[in-house]
Amino acid sequence: MAREDAEGPRPARLTLDQLSIVDLRNLHQVALEPASGINVITGHNGQGKTSILEAIYLLATTRSFRTSRLSEVPRHGQRIGSVRASLTEHGRFSTSREQSVGLDRGRRTVRLDGEAPTSLTHYATRSPVVVFDPSQMSLSTGPSSERRTLLDRLTLFTHPAVATHRARYGRALKERQRLLSDGPDQHRAELDAYETLLAEHGAAITAVREQATEALAVTLLAAFHRIAAPNLVLAASYAPGGSADPEIARRELRAGRDRDARSKRCGFGPHRDDLELSLDGHPARVVASQGQHRAITLALKVAEQETIGGARGVMPILLLDDVSSELDPERTAALFDHLASTESQIFLTTTRQDLILTPRRSAGERRDWRVVEGVLSEARSGLSSGS
Repeated sequence: MAREDAEGPRPARLTLDQLSIVDLRNLHQVALEPASGINVITGHNGQGKTSILEAIYLLATTRSFRTSRLSEVPRHGQRIGSVRASLTEHGRFSTSREQSVGLDRGRRTVRLDGEAPTSLTHYATRSPVVVFDPSQMSLSTGPSSERRTLLDRLTLFTHPAVATHRARYGRALKERQRLLSDGPDQHRAELDAYETLLAEHGAAITAVREQATEALAVTLLAAFHRIAAPNLVLAASYAPGGSADPEIARRELRAGRDRDARSKRCGFGPHRDDLELSLDGHPARVVASQGQHRAITLALKVAEQETIGGARGVMPILLLDDVSSELDPERTAALFDHLASTESQIFLTTTRQDLILTPRRSAGERRDWRVVEGVLSEARSGLSSGS
């Protein structure tokens, strides 16, 4: 439950209190009781630091942020792996729960307090997490699919029912393209039926992504002001590839059959959406420097965290995978300023523990860990600013 302050409801804190990992990646058996604040996980490359973050992400979302093939996640030579945790929402009335995800050759078994959840969407919105890893440094410069994924993470919390629309839209899109492979003049009745489904579900996706962009844009502007030069204005706008009007969408799909049959892809619909970013009114992709792109990416992750926190009423757990190695000193300082102010529980990996200077807000809010060949042990606490 969200707390109240002078400005209205504040998101509750979410903490992962106990974590158990069995046979995931190079982790055989890992158990830890994290600090409620910042957890710094140190180790050389390839030792298992990222795998711990991946296990937490899997626990919360039933997915991996490293691969779309869950069959790759169990430890080499094992077909079964699992992660289990106890978590607490610290609101006006604190509530605790247990969550678990088991993998068997890529098949998922999820449990919420020992019971099967009503849906994967219900499960995946219980304990929000936001991950920031080096692969996302291209968020502002990379393909539009990366920004659509960001929007879809937001809509999962702002409009959970959209997950059903996305699944049905994806199936209908594949079937329409399969029919078009025989020629646009074949299977007309079936094409009409699938295009009606695409129009209906695509319009729903378009509508909620637009609303999610509006919510993100507000927090993004403030986040960028804190991270970059305050005289620069970063704006985000939704660039739809489809229409929120089902009738318009249906007409466009019908009119595009010849084109789509030739190109072997559908040229209209939310699968072509983008999140357009502008810096002082100019396309960020064109005018931003490398340092500004990194500031934009960091601002997007902060805005994702705050937007989800507002929608869910719970601040997401932050997973930061060695991002300080990708940021310049100015952006690193901005990142740690944000970590000092956020109420989110944090799991941060690094190869250089001595570089992680975190504020000591109260005793017990930071714990340090070391990973060597998949074995986790508690380490002597690193440096803290103001200590």
